[in-house]
This record gives sequence, structure tokens and C-alpha cells, in this order.
Amino acid sequence: MKVKHLEAMLSDVAPFAKPKVMLEQYPTSAHIASHILFTAQEQFQDIANRTVVDLGTGTGMLAIGASLMGAAHVVGVDIDDDALAIAAENVEENFEDVRPDGPLDLLRCDVRDVSRLRLHADTVLMNPPFGTKRAGADMEFVRSALLGISFPPRGGAVYSLHKTSTRKHVGEVAQRDLGALRADVVAELRYDLPKTYRFHKKESVDVSVDVWRFVVKGGARDDEDATESAGT
Repeated sequence: MKVKHLEAMLSDVAPFAKPKVMLEQYPTSAHIASHILFTAQEQFQDIANRTVVDLGTGTGMLAIGASLMGAAHVVGVDIDDDALAIAAENVEENFEDVRPDGPLDLLRCDVRDVSRLRLHADTVLMNPPFGTKRAGADMEFVRSALLGISFPPRGGAVYSLHKTSTRKHVGEVAQRDLGALRADVVAELRYDLPKTYRFHKKESVDVSVDVWRFVVKGGARDDEDATESAGT
């Protein structure tokens, strides 16, 4: 499958019906999602035949894309029941017949409590909030991915989208505080944020974003270990 083919298929993923500003719900475009997924697979073989977790899955864009690219099992996690309902409809109505045999599960959970789910993954994908409404929300996602999910003994990878303006901060915190073995910007993209909320004055805003790949050490974690690490 070529990146343009995947992008065309993902263009059928329905967006948020009534996006919630405090959750910073902006649609992950088919263009952004397809390029993240192709970078993860073509450069690092992190999608096909892997167990993939999509943190903050929203309406399922990255989760569905990973499934279409041959992930063995995909789990989408989100706190918002309305978003999860749309994600379930997206899977059922548009992708049930074309996705691989691997299951795609949707779970409701606050990303800050993800360790309670005892998830195991080879790869984590996420497009976290930028933290404009709640400071630090972007790094809460990184913290939960690196410390709240168990990876196999060989380790795993976390892909996350962040503003280019935060590059120095993201890289330092991921390695210094959260234990990432590596923190690399593997792609630079333009995120065309459409007018979503009433207070937006422009029809769209073009934002420079980095696709990060954090290399994570392997080994199971229990809830207490994850919680203690998260508090440091």
C-alpha cells in the first residue's frame, strides 16, 4: 500500500461531531496520519505484525490506519465517550471489510491512568493535545506512553506529534525524566489546523510539527512501578 492510497482510505474517517475545547480535540488529518504511519513502518518496521496502542485515539484515525497497515492487534484509548462512539462507527461502517484480521479494540480511560489497563504493546502512536488549554497535557501523554505501558524484552517505540517550537523541551524531558533510550525527530510536517471553535478567528492555521520516535526499554511494569516513576 502506498502512502497516497492509505491517505485516500483514511479520508473517510469521520471527525468529531462536537469537539471539546478542554480536551483540545482537533482532527488528525488523513495526510498527517498516513505520513506518521508510513514513517513508522517503512523506516522502522514498527506497525505490520505488531501490537499497537493509540493513546487519545479520538475518532480512530491512527488506530484504523495501523490496522489497515497490517498491525496484529490495535487498541485505541480515549477518555471521551462521544469520540469513542464515532470511532466505533468509523470501524464498523467504513473499515470492517477491508482491515486485516487483527482485532481493533476501543477502551475508555484517562491517559493519566493508562497503567491500570495493564496494556502491552510493541508500538504506541499518539497525537496529544499541544497543551494550550492545560499546561503540560502534551507531556502527560509522553509520560503515560513511556511509563504506563509494558513493552517486550527487546523494547519498543513511541511515536508522538508535537509543535516544533517545543522540540528542545520534549527531547530533554523524554530522556532525562522519563527514561527514553533515544528521542529522535523522524519527520517534520505542517499541521493545517482548521477552524474548530467559535473563538477561532482564522479559517485555518498552519503549524510546524515534529514526529518524534522515542525508543523504550523493554520489560514488564506493574502499576506501582509506573505510578512511582510517574511521580518523579
